Amino acid sequence: MTAGTDQAAPAGSNGRAYLLLVFTTFCWGGNAVLGRMAVGEISPMALVTARWLGISLILLLFARRHIQRDWPALRPHLLLIATLGVLGFTVFNALFYVAAHYTTAVNIGIIQGSIPMIILFGAFMAYRTRITWLQIAGAALTVIGVVIVGSGGSLARLAALAINFGDVLIFGACILYAGYTVALRKRPPASALGLFAGMAFAAFAASLPLVFAEASLGLFQWPSTAGWIIVILVTLFPSFLAQIAFIQGVTLIGPGRAGVFVNLVPVFASILAVVLLDEPFEVFHAVALGLVLGGIWLSERGKAG
Repeated sequence: MTAGTDQAAPAGSNGRAYLLLVFTTFCWGGNAVLGRMAVGEISPMALVTARWLGISLILLLFARRHIQRDWPALRPHLLLIATLGVLGFTVFNALFYVAAHYTTAVNIGIIQGSIPMIILFGAFMAYRTRITWLQIAGAALTVIGVVIVGSGGSLARLAALAINFGDVLIFGACILYAGYTVALRKRPPASALGLFAGMAFAAFAASLPLVFAEASLGLFQWPSTAGWIIVILVTLFPSFLAQIAFIQGVTLIGPGRAGVFVNLVPVFASILAVVLLDEPFEVFHAVALGLVLGGIWLSERGKAG
């Protein structure tokens, strides 16, 4: 595939982008574990609303100068910013939470592995970004790693998989987040913090109808002590620091290259589950990590330039 190139990274920025994206995916892997720990401690939409409320308060208290400074650059793009926040943050998370009631963790992990491929295709369609065969091969290798993690290295589990309504929701969520990632290339000329603030405020506003609906259905659960701890951790790391790091990482090397790193998420989640949930460490964990890292390396070797 030819035509343009992915966003050119300034000299010396690759290493910084790699660190930002690995940090991001590590935090998101932790988010998956925290989501499992949240069951019975806080209801799903309450967690979504609490995390974005917490972030909005943090931004208003400590980032007002950044927001005020970036406001002239943000104001002409408010519709785009709000759309990214609502779809990329609130709706994406809500779809994942709802889908978890209809499908298995195996299906979720495997379908989530499609995100880098969707990002590569989306970047090509939106910007005519050049895609090399090494990039495709690298992305495919990371998908294989995700499949191994999701299936626990068992062919029998793969053979037993069946498509259901939850899988459709998960795939829809993957398309949304891939679209969000591709759109970040056209971000307004504002700081990552200023842009994130605009999206976070929109995400909080969009979460309110969801938590009200949850309450009206009698499904709302006020957080327990453990639930509040989970809210704090989810707010600070996966939702705040990781999202800013991801925005900056995509800015540095472009959506196509950054998207491949997303498949580190299920691998990190699996490893963190071993540490935090006392799950056994198996050979397939190491094999999957090696495949995902190898796929990222191969994709970077084949980057368009």
